[in-house]
Amino acid sequence: MDVLRKEEIYTIDDIYALPDGERAELIDGKIYYMAPPSRAHQKISMLLSSEISDYIKKNSGECEVYAAPFAVFLNGNDKDYVEPDISVICDKNKLTDKGCIGAPDWIIEIVSPSSRQIDYYKKLFKYRNSGVREYWVVDSEKEIVTVYDFEKDNMEEYSFGEDVPVGIYKGFSMNVQ
Repeated sequence: MDVLRKEEIYTIDDIYALPDGERAELIDGKIYYMAPPSRAHQKISMLLSSEISDYIKKNSGECEVYAAPFAVFLNGNDKDYVEPDISVICDKNKLTDKGCIGAPDWIIEIVSPSSRQIDYYKKLFKYRNSGVREYWVVDSEKEIVTVYDFEKDNMEEYSFGEDVPVGIYKGFSMNVQ
C-alpha cells in the first residue's frame, strides 16, 4: 500500500526560530535555506543599491531602498517571507520595523549558483502574483540582466555593459558591470 506523505507547511515562526546566523526564505510554506553571498555578489548589490539611492535622493523621490537582509512579507500572510537582494518600496505604509508588509515596487535578485532555480522560477511567479511592479535578475555568471516589467507584461534581456532602463523611473538607467 502506498502511503501519501504529507509535506510539512512552515510559517514565519519557523523562520524566526532558525539558529542565529542561519538565513532562509519561505515561499508557499516551504523553507529555502540561503548560502552566504560571495564577494562579487555583495559588490554588485552595494553598487546597484548606491546608484538607486543616489538617483532617488537627487530627484527628491519618496521611495526607499533596502539591501538584504531585509524582510519582505510578500502577501501579508505567514507562509511567504523573502529577503530580496535589493528592494525598492514607494508606499511607506508598507514599511514597519520588521520590514515590508506587501510587495515592493521593484526587486533585484543577484543570482548565486544555489539560488538560480528559485530566482528565475519560483520568485518570478511569486513576485508577479504579489504585485511587484518590476523584477530584475542579475546573473554575473552569464553576464545578463533579465528585466521583468510586470505592469507592461514584458521581459527584456541586457548584457553587462549595456544601459538597462528602469521601468518605474522614466529616464533612469543603470549599467551593470
